[in-house]
Amino acid sequence: MIKVVNIEDAVGQPLAHDITEIRAGEFKGPAFQRGDILTCRDLDHLRRLGKDHLYVIKPEASEMHEDDAAMAMADALCGDGVSWDEAPREGKIALRATRDGLLKVNVEVLEQFNEMGIVMCATRHTNTVVRKKDQVAATRAIPLLIAKEYVDGAVAIAKSAPDSILQVRPMMTANAGVMITGSEVYNGRIEDKFESIIRKKVAAFGGGVLDVVFLPDDDKMIASAARELLAKGANILITTGGMSVDPDDRTRFALKEAGARNMVYGTPVLPGAMFMVAYINEIPVLGIPACGLFSATTMFDLIYPRVLAGDKISRSDIAAKGHGGLCLGCKTCTYPRCAFGK
Repeated sequence: MIKVVNIEDAVGQPLAHDITEIRAGEFKGPAFQRGDILTCRDLDHLRRLGKDHLYVIKPEASEMHEDDAAMAMADALCGDGVSWDEAPREGKIALRATRDGLLKVNVEVLEQFNEMGIVMCATRHTNTVVRKKDQVAATRAIPLLIAKEYVDGAVAIAKSAPDSILQVRPMMTANAGVMITGSEVYNGRIEDKFESIIRKKVAAFGGGVLDVVFLPDDDKMIASAARELLAKGANILITTGGMSVDPDDRTRFALKEAGARNMVYGTPVLPGAMFMVAYINEIPVLGIPACGLFSATTMFDLIYPRVLAGDKISRSDIAAKGHGGLCLGCKTCTYPRCAFGK
């Protein structure tokens, strides 16, 4: 039950909810918090906030306060690697990563949750790399009081997701074997520029490079090098060059000879249309086309964190990247704080 009273009549009563104050360019937050006991000294402040009336609430057994509803929904939304430890503020509760990793959002179930209309959950994009304590989502009930049956329904939807709507999956530490192919580099006709780029990208996720080998456009030599790197303990292979339609570009054919399966070559992403992903004995193999030399961010950067998190990349995963897969080539790259790949 909710009763509206003049603010003067609310003196001595606990506030039913947080009251937000906004000062343009300075502050947005609770000026008063739920449970605060209103005093006469607070009346002028409330009037400046445009408050002449306040709610007095006495929830019935079938109702829940917005804060209690938010906490119940937060518990249901959080899966492995996601939690909350702060009380709701202004009816909202923040959900945070409990470890470094890759955020996974069950988008389909999230949409079902939000279709209820009377509750909400806003998240970061699925497959976003996050750090421990990063906020990944927030949830709340829309009204101040909400029927318990609606909260129970929202909780049931959230729990229907196999691994919860939200989880942060840990990423493996790469021990990368790198194969730089191309007879022009192998024979010293041009200087290689790829090695330093790959080392930086691997190091950015805490990994290291096991070995780097330079190879001509020769099927047998490339296949042999792949097997040797795997035998040395590489848990991921990264290849450069040999990805175009040129008849001398043999890398992907050589990898098939080395045992590569489930190969997906070609993507609806620019830069990265000739990117390749495959698996040799469950070890991922990523092929970077020449665009990796000139563009700070390519299809490789969209897929690499997912591979580290254990995703098995399929053609449908690649096809889905066409929506948002056009890089605008900004003079200063701000990825991942841009729309590319999202």
